[in-house]
This record gives sequence, structure tokens and C-alpha cells, in this order.
Amino acid sequence: MASHTLCDSFMLFMLLLFPLSAFTCHLVDKEALLHFKSKITSDPSKLLHSWTSSSDCCYWEGVACGSTGRVINLTRTGLVDDNDILIETYLSGRLSPYLGNLSKLENLDLSNLKELHGPIPLELGKLSHLRTLFLYSNKLTGGIPSSFKMFYKLEKLYLDNNHLSGNVPSSVFASLKSLSELGLSWNKLSGKIPSSVGSMVCLIRLDLHQNKFHGKIPSTIGNLRNVKFLDFSYNQISGKIPESIGGLSQLVLLDLLHNRISGSLPFSIGDLSSLTFFRLSENMLRGILPSSIGRLKNVQRLNLENNMLTGKLPYTLGYLTSLTDLFLGNNKFSGRIPHSFGKLENLQTLDLSRNQFCGGVPHQLVKLQSLQTLDLSFNPLGLTKIPKWFSKLSVFQLKLAKTGVKGQLPKWLGSSSIATLDLSSNALTGKLPWWIGNMTRLSFLNLSNNEFHSSIPVSFKNLSSLMDLDLHSNKLTGSFRVIFEKEVQFSLGHYNSIDLSNNMFSGPIDENIGEKDSMTSIKVLALSHNPLGGSIPKSIGKLTQLEILDIEDSELSGSIPEELGYVETLRKIHLSSNKLSGSIPEKVLNLKSLKDFDVSRNRLSGRIPPHKAMFPISAFVGNPGLCGSPLPPCKLS
Repeated sequence: MASHTLCDSFMLFMLLLFPLSAFTCHLVDKEALLHFKSKITSDPSKLLHSWTSSSDCCYWEGVACGSTGRVINLTRTGLVDDNDILIETYLSGRLSPYLGNLSKLENLDLSNLKELHGPIPLELGKLSHLRTLFLYSNKLTGGIPSSFKMFYKLEKLYLDNNHLSGNVPSSVFASLKSLSELGLSWNKLSGKIPSSVGSMVCLIRLDLHQNKFHGKIPSTIGNLRNVKFLDFSYNQISGKIPESIGGLSQLVLLDLLHNRISGSLPFSIGDLSSLTFFRLSENMLRGILPSSIGRLKNVQRLNLENNMLTGKLPYTLGYLTSLTDLFLGNNKFSGRIPHSFGKLENLQTLDLSRNQFCGGVPHQLVKLQSLQTLDLSFNPLGLTKIPKWFSKLSVFQLKLAKTGVKGQLPKWLGSSSIATLDLSSNALTGKLPWWIGNMTRLSFLNLSNNEFHSSIPVSFKNLSSLMDLDLHSNKLTGSFRVIFEKEVQFSLGHYNSIDLSNNMFSGPIDENIGEKDSMTSIKVLALSHNPLGGSIPKSIGKLTQLEILDIEDSELSGSIPEELGYVETLRKIHLSSNKLSGSIPEKVLNLKSLKDFDVSRNRLSGRIPPHKAMFPISAFVGNPGLCGSPLPPCKLS
């Protein structure tokens, strides 16, 4: 009896501590959740399987209640962790406006469900206790509801990767004063970035990339003193970068890639003392780089390529000793490369290509022992020779196209570990050296537009990693068979592209070219303007990934092999100015991907096969025996 009394007392204590309502879902919330479920048209992952009218909603999967029985968390996401294994899950349907009745809800996560569509209900604005709202990676449409201005307690809002459109209501940004993270990327949002963005003073992360925002960056951006991550890339933002941006002393990442930003960089840019990632490439920036940029002591990656920046590079760039990657290509910079670059001891990538730098390369760059990529291409550097001290660098990619290099290839290249070598559009001459075969790490070699005059050395077959080869516009002679017979290394060494055009190579093309191990992945094959002779090998029909076949003006004879019609990836075939005869195979002319076809100035005859693609008359002229559309109709015999 005493034991029974003790048990009763314990039960009474538990009821006082945890009232019955703590274990019972509130009726309003249950109805709201069931209405949400009713709007779901497909649930193949059975995410809502436990949601039944006969059970307590506080015990449904993805639902959590507070002590009063009100739902405080609703989490049904498209990624489920099942014993440390992520499983993709799905829901299809619309968001129910009844979700707005979950008046005590603090966290709502319906992200990555893939097939949620339709608009975001205005009623969600009634969720005044909401702290996190995640609806990203769905197919939601319409605009951002103005009712979101009621989210006074909201700390994190992610609507990325949907189909949302329209302007962002200014009143929403003005009200979200507690927000620390905002993600609206990968949508179709447009209009100007509201100046009220400056009201969200608690923001740490602001991501608006990949939308259609236009207009200026509002000067109020300078109010976001706590922001660390700012991404406005891939929009249509114009105007100048506001001077106020210098107030963002906590900013770690600033990405304005691919906009229409103009004007010069503000001097205040140097006040971004925490910045590690800085990308302003693909804009319309003008003017000189301010010397204040040298105060970005923490910046690791600086990308200003593809703008219209001018003037000399400031010496202060050499103060950025944390830099690992510097991209300044395709601008209008001039003068000498600063000697101070020798202080950038952590630099791994230096791209100064397509500018107007002159006066050679400062010897101080020999100190850059971490450098992996050096691109100085298309600058009037007047190098004459590749500096001998380059051999002391450990670069994997060396690009010196059109920098004034003359003479023969330096022998030290043969013992280097270079994987990408571009010396095109210079005045290099002499023979291709035998030691080129020692460069076994080469995957990309471009020696085009030079004056090499020799055959291909037999040692070329040792380049077992080579995948892209461009030797066009030289005076190379002899057979190119060794190029196709080179060794391969498992997945390495299978060609992507070969351009041997505009040389003096002799043929014929190897009958078995399509069966060579090195050719199994070839996409581009250009052999034009060589005295090859012979016919087009039928085995080219086995190059199943070939996209471009260019063999113009090469003294080819014989017919166009029907086997080319098996290469479904072909989009360009140029065979003009040869001695080809016979008819045009119907299967070749009707390749699904074929957009560019030219067999003009040959000896072809017969009716041009019916074809769906619109090829111009110029693609067929110069073949007296050809007739039919788009040429004049064939004469009836």
C-alpha cells in the first residue's frame, strides 16, 4: 500500500512538472500541418508518412513541440542522414497558407525538397516568432511576400535556388533588424537593391548572386558593420562602388563578379582590413588601382581581370604578402611589372596577361618559390629570350604567348615539371628539339604562330600526358604519324584537341587514325592547309566524341566516307578546297549536331541529299557536278 502511495505521489509530481498539454499537440497546429500535407501531391520518400489524424502531431517526424503543445519546429528537408549516409528525398506540391497558423513556430525548414512549387503564401508573415526560415532548393515562384516585414525575430532566411522574381520589398529589408544571414541567390529577382539593406545591421552573410538586380550598390551598404560575406556576383549592377564600402572592416569575402560596375576603385577599399577574397572581374572598372590596395594585408585571392583598368600597378601591391592568387589579366595596365612582386612569397598564381606591360620581367620574381602558374601572355614585354632564371621556378603552367620571345627553345625546359606550356605567337625558330620528349608531364602544349621548321621528333611519343596540342602556323614538315601514336597513361594522355593546320606536313593520314589509343576522346581535329594527299580515313568514324573536323585545302582525294555519319557529336565539318569526288553521304549531312558544313571547291557530284539544317550556298559552290537545294535543282535526265 505504501509503495502504491509512493507511485501515486510521483505521478502527481510529474503532472505538476509536465502538464498534460505538454504532450498533446494543439488542435490549430495539427489542422495546419494536415492541411500542409493535403497540398502535397507526391511524397515518394514518405517524409510525411507518420502524419496521421489519429496521432499526436508532437510525435510526428520532423515536428517538435514546446511545453504548451504548440509546434515550435517544423523540419522536413530533402537530405536525410541515415546512419551517417545522406539520402536524397523529395516532396512535390504547394506550400499551404495554413502554415501561417503555427503562431509559435520558431524554425521552419522545407529546404531541398526539389519539387515544392507555386508562390510563398503571404500568410507566412504571421509567424512572428520565427527565427529561421529555410525554403532553398525548390521550385517556388512569385515574389518575396511583403508580409515578411513582420519577421522581427528572424535570424536566418534562405530562399536560394528557386524561381522567385520581382523586386524585393524595401519594407522587408527595413524590418529584418535581427537577421544575421540572408540568401537569395540563384533566383530571378530584379529591380534595385533597396537602400533599406543598410537597416539589417546584424547581417553577417548577404548573398544575392545570380539574379537580375540592377542599379547602383546603395551607399547604405556601409552600415553593415558586422557583415563578413557579401556576394552580388552575376547580376546587372551598375554605377560606382560606394566610398562607404570601406566601413565594412569585418568583411572577409567580397564578390562582385560579372556585373556592369564602372568608375574607379574607391580609395576606401584599403580599409577592408579583414578581406581574404576580393573579386571584381568582368565589370567595366576604369582608372588606376589606388595605392591603398596595399593595406589589404589579409587578402589571399585578388581578381580584377576583364575590366578597363589603366596606369601603372602600385608598388604597394607587393605588401600583400598573404596573396596566393593575383588575377589582373585583360585590362589596360601599362609600365613595368613592379619589383615589389618579389615579396609575394605565398603567391601561387600570377596572371598579368593581355595588358600593355613592357620592360621585361623583374628578376625579383625568382623568389616566388610557391608560384605554380605564371601567365604574362600578350604583353609587349620584349623578352627576346625566356630569362634563364625561370628555370629556378617550380611552375606547372607557363604562358608567354606574344611576349617577344625569339630564337630556339631553351634546353632547361626539358628537365622542368611544366604541365602547361604556351609560347604561341612569338618568333621562335629552329627545330623542335629531341629533348621535348623528356617533358613527360606536359598536358597542354601550344607552339603555334612561330617559325619552327623541322619534322616531329620521334621522342614526341613519350609525351604520355599530353591532351591538347597546338602547332598551327609554323613550317613543320614530314609525317605527323608519331603525334597520333604517342603513349597514354590510363585516363591521361588521350587527346582533347589537335591543331596542326597551316604547316607543310605530308600525308597521307594514317588509315587507322580512329583506332589509336591517344584518339579515343578527341573533340577537335584540325589538319587544314597541309599538302597531305590521300583520302579521308574511314576509321575517323570511330572517333565517337569528335566535334570539329577541319581538313581544308589539304590535297585530299577520294570520297567523303559514309562512316563520318556515325559520329553523332560532330557539329563542324570543313573539307573545302580539296579534290574530293563522289556524292555527299546523306547520313553525314543529317547529323543531329551538325551546324557548320563546308565542302566547297571540290569535285563532288550528284544530288545534295535532303537535310534539315540550313546550310548556305557557299558550303557547296565550286562543285560543278552538284545540284539540288540550296544549289539549283538537278536536271531531269
